Amino acid sequence: VNISILIVAVVIFLLVLHHNFLGLSDFLKRELSDSNPLGLQPVDFIPAGPQRLADEGNTKEISVVIAASDERLGGAIAAMNSIYHHTRANVLFHIVTLNDTVDHLRLWLSNTNLKNLRYRILDFDPRVLEGKVQVDPQKADTLKPLTFARFYLPNLVPHAEKAIYVDDDVIVQDDILELYNTPLKPGHAAAFSDDCDSTTNKVAVRGAGNQYNYIGFLDYKKETIRKLAMKANTCSFNPGVFVANLTEWKLQNITKQLEKWMALNVAEELYSRTLAGSITTPPLLIVFYKQHSSIDPMWNVRHLGSSAGKRYSPQFVKAAKLLHWNGHFKPWGRTASYSEVWEKWYVPDPTGKFSLLRRHPEAYEAK
Repeated sequence: VNISILIVAVVIFLLVLHHNFLGLSDFLKRELSDSNPLGLQPVDFIPAGPQRLADEGNTKEISVVIAASDERLGGAIAAMNSIYHHTRANVLFHIVTLNDTVDHLRLWLSNTNLKNLRYRILDFDPRVLEGKVQVDPQKADTLKPLTFARFYLPNLVPHAEKAIYVDDDVIVQDDILELYNTPLKPGHAAAFSDDCDSTTNKVAVRGAGNQYNYIGFLDYKKETIRKLAMKANTCSFNPGVFVANLTEWKLQNITKQLEKWMALNVAEELYSRTLAGSITTPPLLIVFYKQHSSIDPMWNVRHLGSSAGKRYSPQFVKAAKLLHWNGHFKPWGRTASYSEVWEKWYVPDPTGKFSLLRRHPEAYEAK
């Protein structure tokens, strides 16, 4: 009888324990699903890495974040292809896009020679920007929500200590591991390339004002800006390529700081009126004023897209570790300098939706 009672007691105990475990599991699932208020939901993930990485023991994972809008998807594809083929590191791409682009992106990645890339696709919810971005009703279609994805890096890469962010109009010509290993000073949450460096010194964009120091981005007539005591001639930096220390980013609550200045601009119009459309740069300049490290200038050789002419010599372009076509003339458009370098890494769209035929069809007739 005693043994029977003991057996019954053990069974009841195990049943209670199992029930509690299931309850805890459901609670954790709810917590995980509700913990991200940004709508950054993982849509796709390919965990298997190329065999070459396992053979060489490259287990350290490098997180690279890139935004991929549908109309510029070919740019993101070329950028990722160039990164993948120049590194022996274990790169995981975190591709941020909008819901209506997910299927197109997945087809492009799975039906071409990019199928061995390791990636996550994240769906960005534009509603996170409500009240933080001034929208001109006559130019509502010019707002590009994905340009703000870089503000939310800890949400995009929640488990990494460090990450690289790159724009979609870049081509990498060296091992991204070198950029990842950029040393950041204690207390610095990010490293950028300053606009006063030797490769891009004093670049002026016609009709857009001074684009290499703070006065080109912020309205110093506004009291809120003057109270910050930031020198107007301080060298600005380019946020199209940067390395982030995500531990510091979270400790300093960088995302909340950026959102604060976005909301203040909506209320007070703090950005320069001569700004060349870069509404993502000003809040970054404020938050990281004299609080950022520097990356090697050769890892962000930019302004290739600021004019149709060739700004740099072929020798310099070949030596650059990263080429950046920031500006109006994109390498997938009709007119761009050194577009042939970009095309080397472009992978044709299997759906035919994104095409280069509009630029010079004669180059593709035989292909």
